[in-house]
Amino acid sequence: MTMKAPQGSILPELQISKRGAERLQSGHVWVYRSDVVPVEPEIAAGALVRVVDHRKKPLGTAFYSSASQIAVRMLTSGALTPNELPSLLRQRIHDAVAYRKQVVQNTDAYRVIFSEADFLPGLIVDRYNDVLSLQAQTQAMDTTAVRETVLASLLEELKPDGIVERVEPRVRELENLPSRDSQLLHGEKTSTIFTMNGVKFHYDGLHGQKTGAFLDQRENYAAAEQYAHGEALDMFCYQGGFALHLARCCEKVTGVDSSCPALEVAEENAVLNVREVEWMEANAFDLLKDYATAGRQYDTIVLDPPAFAKSKRDLDAAARGYKELNLRALKMLRPGGVLVTCSCSYHVSEQELQSIVVAASLDARRTVRILEKRGQAKDHPVVPTIPETAYLKALLLSVV
Repeated sequence: MTMKAPQGSILPELQISKRGAERLQSGHVWVYRSDVVPVEPEIAAGALVRVVDHRKKPLGTAFYSSASQIAVRMLTSGALTPNELPSLLRQRIHDAVAYRKQVVQNTDAYRVIFSEADFLPGLIVDRYNDVLSLQAQTQAMDTTAVRETVLASLLEELKPDGIVERVEPRVRELENLPSRDSQLLHGEKTSTIFTMNGVKFHYDGLHGQKTGAFLDQRENYAAAEQYAHGEALDMFCYQGGFALHLARCCEKVTGVDSSCPALEVAEENAVLNVREVEWMEANAFDLLKDYATAGRQYDTIVLDPPAFAKSKRDLDAAARGYKELNLRALKMLRPGGVLVTCSCSYHVSEQELQSIVVAASLDARRTVRILEKRGQAKDHPVVPTIPETAYLKALLLSVV
């Protein structure tokens, strides 16, 4: 007797090339469109698919994108039906929350879900005290059924007073998703005050860069504070993350950013913490050039620029930019000074950043000693088989 398969258990089959299969077998979870056998008939955007290799050997179950160059994002190496998907999502959200309970300290703001690093590809969730910020970055995570499951699970696990959806228009465009404004998904709160390492910050869920603050630097803020001293300069300060930490140990702190709205929030944060910081709206490259030429000197300088290398094509220009910033800063540091230099460009490795700093130090005729090599905070976990999960580099240096 032949048993009829239950409704919803049969998935479309997607065949990938030998190269794509080898990538999955190495531990990565992405397959690019160039490694996907042309789909016939067409698979629905965001659908679950059963992935097989060039010999038709099953490799697991994945989310499919009909638009992105990342056509396949693996969910599991086993079989999975649409009916089983909600249970899997709930369990992985639960596991992500449990992991943060192990590794997060001294804050009520942290990344709750980090996409592939938490085995929930395309989903980003950040917590700011009693408000959550959510980003659905793929067709699959944007489907109604998945969104409902995610929201229900987050409410059950974390019980926030508000959940805000942050929309990145460029991401939705790449995934061929309809345009949408950032919005309140649950509750009434879209703003709050959160704390990192004892420093308080304002959070507005519907405005600002990223999901609201640079949570990945949280542990680096605390590390920088351990070594900072004297007169400090924080370049690309945004809303004052480094500057307000340095203000607790330095005699004078100046924060520089090209965004006036960011500096306005930074000043509100300074008032919140009863700290005095000088905020300047300026282009970092121009200001450092002028200050270096004028012979300005500091004891601590922080360089935390935006990503200069969005792709491999940008590497040469990025290297020149990083070198110029570090060269100017090294010339401006007093003997015994501290340089905190960062890169959030995935395509620039830690070794490449270190080589750039070494080249800059030779040109500046300064010697640097490495105090610490750091990365992103532990709530942004790194999966070694998925190199893209490791993107933030920070070198803390003593300058002779």
